Amino acid sequence: MTHKTQSIAYPYFVVSLLLFGLQVLVGLWLATNYFVTIPQSIVDAFPFSTARAFHTNLLVLWLLLGFMGATYYLVPEETNSEIYSPKLAIFQLVLLSATGVAALSGFVFGWTQGRPLLEIPRPLDLLVVIGALIFLFNVGMTIIRARRWTMTQGSLLAGLFFLAILYLFGIPFYRNLSVDWYYWWWVVHLWVEGAWELIAAAMTAYMLMKLTGVERSIVEKWLYVELGLFLFTGIAGTGHHYYWLGAPKYWLAVGGIFSALEPFPILLMVYDTWRDIKHRKEPMLPKLTWVYLVGGVVLHFLGAGLFGFAHTLPQINYYTHGSQVTVSHGHLAFYGAYVLLNLTFYYFAIPRIKGFPGFAYDEKTGHTAFWLTSLGVLGMSLAFAVAGVLQTYLERVQGQPYMLAAQPIRFWMFIAFVHGLVVVAGVFLIIKHLLTLKPAPQPAAA
Repeated sequence: MTHKTQSIAYPYFVVSLLLFGLQVLVGLWLATNYFVTIPQSIVDAFPFSTARAFHTNLLVLWLLLGFMGATYYLVPEETNSEIYSPKLAIFQLVLLSATGVAALSGFVFGWTQGRPLLEIPRPLDLLVVIGALIFLFNVGMTIIRARRWTMTQGSLLAGLFFLAILYLFGIPFYRNLSVDWYYWWWVVHLWVEGAWELIAAAMTAYMLMKLTGVERSIVEKWLYVELGLFLFTGIAGTGHHYYWLGAPKYWLAVGGIFSALEPFPILLMVYDTWRDIKHRKEPMLPKLTWVYLVGGVVLHFLGAGLFGFAHTLPQINYYTHGSQVTVSHGHLAFYGAYVLLNLTFYYFAIPRIKGFPGFAYDEKTGHTAFWLTSLGVLGMSLAFAVAGVLQTYLERVQGQPYMLAAQPIRFWMFIAFVHGLVVVAGVFLIIKHLLTLKPAPQPAAA
C-alpha cells in the first residue's frame, strides 16, 4: 500500500463480504421453496417474492460496495495521490449500508416498488443517488486534483458514471407497462452487460499490471476494445430482452448476436498478458490470487458468453425467456464475471493493506473454498439448466399449467439445492479466510 487513504477500501470489503454471506443463505432458502411445500404460516410471514427481493438486492449491494472499495484502493495508485475526502468515503459507506438495511426491512412489510432488482422504494432510491453522487464527486476530485490520467482509471470512471446515470432511468414509474419494462432493461441489462463490464475490465487490467509487471500498453489496449463493445454491442445487445415488449422484430436478431461479445476483451487481455510473461522464470504469485483471477475469466466467458449466447438466439429465446434457463445463465455469469472479480481484488488488496511481507498470505483455506464454491455454482447452474429445458418444453411447447409442469422439475431443483449447500460452505470459508487473513508462514531458518 503506497498511500494511506487506500485503507478506506477495507471497511467496504468487510461490509460487502458480510452481505455476501447473507445473500447465499437467502438463495438456499429460495431453492428450498421449489421442492418443499412450505407451511402457509411461513409463506405469509416471508413470501417467496420477499425472499427473492432480499437475494437479488443483496447481490447488487455487496457487488457495488466491492467495486467502490476497489476504486478507493485503485485510484490513489493510478493518480499517485490520496483520496480527496476520506470522511466522505466513510459517510458514503454508512449511507449506502443504512439504505440497504432500510430497504430489506421495508421488503418484509411490503414496502416495495415490485419490480425485480429495482424493488427499492422511491425515497430510498434518492438516498442511493446521493451516495452515488458523493462517490463520483470524491473519485472525480481525486483525479482532477492529481492531473494524472490513465486509461485504467478512465475505464473505471466511465463504468461508474454510466452505472449512476442508467440507475436514474429505473426510478420513474411509467404508466404503460411495456414502457416501464423497456427502461427496466436499460438499468438491468446495461448495468450488467455494459457499465459493470467496463469496471471489471479496469479492475482486471490494474491487477494484471501489479501482479506481473506487464507493460501498461499491453493490457490497456483491450480497455479501448471494451469501451467500444459497451457503446455498440452492449447497447445493441439489450434487444434480446425486447421480445415481450412488442418492439420491432429486428431487435431479437441484433440482441441475440451482439450480447454475447462483452466477455471477449477481458479474456483476450489475460491471454495477451500471459503471452507476454510466459517466458519468465519467476512463479506467478500469490498462486491463490491467480486461481481466482483466471477462474473468474474462464467462468465469465462460460456463463456470460457461451451460456448467454446459447439462449439469447431468437429461435431459442422465444421459448426460454424468463425460464430456469435464464436463472442458470444468470448464476454462472454473475459468479464468473463479478463475484470472483471482487474476491480476486480482495485477495490482491487485503495483504497490501495489512502490510504482509512480500504481500504473501496463507493460501491453504482459500484454495479449498474456491473449488467448493466454483464447483457448487457450476453444478447448481447445470441443474437449473436441466430444470429450465424441462420447464420450457412442458409449459411452452406442451402448454401444461405451471403447477403441473413444476412436479417433474422438483428433483432438479433439489439437485440445485444440494449444490447450493456446497456453495454456502465455500462462501463462508472464503469470508472467514479473508477476514482472518494471515501472512504466509516464513521458511524455517537453516
